[in-house]
Amino acid sequence: MTRMTPSEAFVETMVAHGVDTAFGIMGSAFMDAMDIFAPAGIRLVPVVHEQGAAHMADGYSRVSGRHGVVIGQNGPGISNCVTAIAAAFWAHSPVVIVTPQTGTMGIGLGGFQEANQLPMFEEFTKYQGHINNEKRMAEITARCFDRALSEMGPTQLNIPRDRFYGDIDVEIPEPMPLDRGAGGEKSLNAAAEMLAAAEFPVILSGGGVVMGDCVEDCVALAELLGAPVVNSYLHNDSFPASHELWCGPLGYQGSKAAMKLINKADVVLALGTRLGPFGTLPQHDMDYWPADAKIIQVDADNKMLGLVKKVSVGIHGDAGAAARALISRLEGKDLTCLGNREERAATIAEEKQVWEDELDAWTHEKDDFSLEMIAEADGEAGDWLHPRQVLRELEKAMPPRVMVSTDIGNINSVSNSYLRFEEPRSFFAAMSWGNCGYALPTIIGAKAAAPERPAVSYAGDGAWAMSMTEVMTAVRHNIPVTAVVFHNRQWGAEKKNQVDFYGRRFVAGELDGDENYAEIAIAMGAEGVRVDKIDNVGAALTDAINAQMNDGKTTVIEIMCTKELGDPFRKDALSTPVRHLPKYKDYV
Repeated sequence: MTRMTPSEAFVETMVAHGVDTAFGIMGSAFMDAMDIFAPAGIRLVPVVHEQGAAHMADGYSRVSGRHGVVIGQNGPGISNCVTAIAAAFWAHSPVVIVTPQTGTMGIGLGGFQEANQLPMFEEFTKYQGHINNEKRMAEITARCFDRALSEMGPTQLNIPRDRFYGDIDVEIPEPMPLDRGAGGEKSLNAAAEMLAAAEFPVILSGGGVVMGDCVEDCVALAELLGAPVVNSYLHNDSFPASHELWCGPLGYQGSKAAMKLINKADVVLALGTRLGPFGTLPQHDMDYWPADAKIIQVDADNKMLGLVKKVSVGIHGDAGAAARALISRLEGKDLTCLGNREERAATIAEEKQVWEDELDAWTHEKDDFSLEMIAEADGEAGDWLHPRQVLRELEKAMPPRVMVSTDIGNINSVSNSYLRFEEPRSFFAAMSWGNCGYALPTIIGAKAAAPERPAVSYAGDGAWAMSMTEVMTAVRHNIPVTAVVFHNRQWGAEKKNQVDFYGRRFVAGELDGDENYAEIAIAMGAEGVRVDKIDNVGAALTDAINAQMNDGKTTVIEIMCTKELGDPFRKDALSTPVRHLPKYKDYV
């Protein structure tokens, strides 16, 4: 037991858990602890807005595999973080949000910046710790950090501001990391027998493969079976794209090759994925999920097993450990799938080539509305660019080991077809939460964790306007990134619904204006370039990456795009409206 202040106990416990970076905005509610961050070796990165801080903590965590930490002033500073913590929740990121609270003697009196902060985060945290006595500061702080890793998601540490003061006797707890197992013997044996008898096995590689750092195990299992591998939705980094068995992502705007191949499966091994509903919905007019296939699902959270899709075998275990256990059971067995391995390999190669050829030829959207927008753009100065052509050029120019974050929206969703990666912890999206303003702050956090890797964010102009002020954070604190802004002057994803279901009655969907985001970037201290020629897209990205990696400069690339629209974002959730009142009779 050592005599120290609660602030010292709090900081020393963070140090014991390897914390060296936190994101937030300074505040009096935690200033006593913040005062000793620097001598403890903790860098506090000040941000423009607390939502950005929490996204940065998420990006930091997703790249490093360590805790991301966010902290802010009680009340409004903390409430600003809710959206970003929800995104971290759906990404299974071990983010710890520290929420200083109104002092204990003022709770319930309606004082300055008072809020009931635990209910705000109840739905989006795996554990909530509250310091009701400063003597428990180290104990509960340590538990929040341990639970974030063991429960694979955000935790909240709520500290009334007066609990940082005083003198206490403390023993700093050691971290308690968990060693996850492969799953139960019975379920593993059943899965191995099922795979051994499969004629066309397909592996669905999910986020658990990334978070478990076990891509190599997934590769080994796929090579043993000769099985095509598809990525789960928004986990394009869960299998190397250069591998002959890689087939691309499922889900919204994913790979037709992946969808056609999984449709042929008689056994699907869903490795490290909850099989989220948005990643298995029909797409490209294909209801591709194999109705008669046997499903083996591996997930570290037993509550996910069989939740979305009916499974034949559920394995409660770590993706990597389960893959290795299955390999040991399958090696030396007479595997049915090996009898048609060459034929299956030819099918994989053929479907992938057909999809690549289609992407090469798919230069613009071909629905009537998009064709009208293309014709209109031909008359505008600059001849705005087709989004798909832009995405293909960006794909070609991506450097090795790049990290990419994508915001929500029309062009960003289409980018799912074009983003390919060779290593895990490279692709970050807002997952099922789907909030705007995600990409830029997240890639700043990722860059803070991995400064040696190129970092690129994608955002449409609508989402960009929500988060672009964090360019100042990147510039001020020497965390250089490259931000690509698709400037198409509209809320594209939702506008597509108005085209398809609401008679092109555009309400609040337009963002037409004279904004020049490249010039705004320059005003914030970054480099800025506006691109309106397709031949300049790849070169702009290459120049920006060179400036980022060699000169430590942040660059905003503003790409002027047509108003073409991809498939509707929620085709499954809308229908043609019915109107009953006479004054609305024309609104059908």
